Amino acid sequence: MLPREDLLKGIENRDVVARVIDRAEQAIKTWEVVCTDFLSPPELAEAQTAFKRLTEVQLFPWGGYPQAERQRLAIARVDLPLEASQTELAAIEIAGNFLFDSATHRDFLGALLGTGIVREKVGDIIVLGERGAQAVVVPELVTFLEEQFKQVRSVPVKVRSIPFEALQIREPKKKEMVTTEASMRLDAVASAGFGMSRSKMADLITGGEVRVNWKDTTSASYTIKSGDLVAIRGKGRLEIGEVMITKKERYRINLVRFI
Repeated sequence: MLPREDLLKGIENRDVVARVIDRAEQAIKTWEVVCTDFLSPPELAEAQTAFKRLTEVQLFPWGGYPQAERQRLAIARVDLPLEASQTELAAIEIAGNFLFDSATHRDFLGALLGTGIVREKVGDIIVLGERGAQAVVVPELVTFLEEQFKQVRSVPVKVRSIPFEALQIREPKKKEMVTTEASMRLDAVASAGFGMSRSKMADLITGGEVRVNWKDTTSASYTIKSGDLVAIRGKGRLEIGEVMITKKERYRINLVRFI
């Protein structure tokens, strides 16, 4: 048995990580590759952090394509080979004419959940504008959705299975920059990276809109470091790169912003 209570210490998403532990124990017992449900980025980060110190099992996160936010974890004993193909996923197309009644990500997700399925069975949703959307789901849902998923907003839709190569992924835009700051405070570095005033950034942080390494961070004075990832809902992500100390004892910080 795995050291459950030790693994769950300091974990915010305890129920989710506890289910990952259950799956890991199954993988150890059966000598098979098992998969979790889809995890959100914060849940995924916590699960991976918790399992880092274990030597019995290995985790492989995959959501259908490299930039996928929601991913399943394939779990196996360390003795077994583990790769993306062993993560059970399916891609679907949700086709309809949305020219006169456009639908958002929330609309497609709401319509999917309206069929009775739960969020944990659905990965990323890629909105294609007037043509509909694509989504990554667990394979056992495909037939059900083909038969039962018929409408988004006022628009009739048709669902069909598609190969993963057909997913129309938009590569995130990347902007590299360098800033020099007096400290490594979150509000100072993030305001430079996202191109907004420090007071506006502080408001976003205290308002719960900012995450560091996928954890909610409401302290503007939080100290960040090289390798950290800062995310703001609706505004993208900021990767903290190399940090150097200047002769004037200020911090010269390399940043990469993903939009």
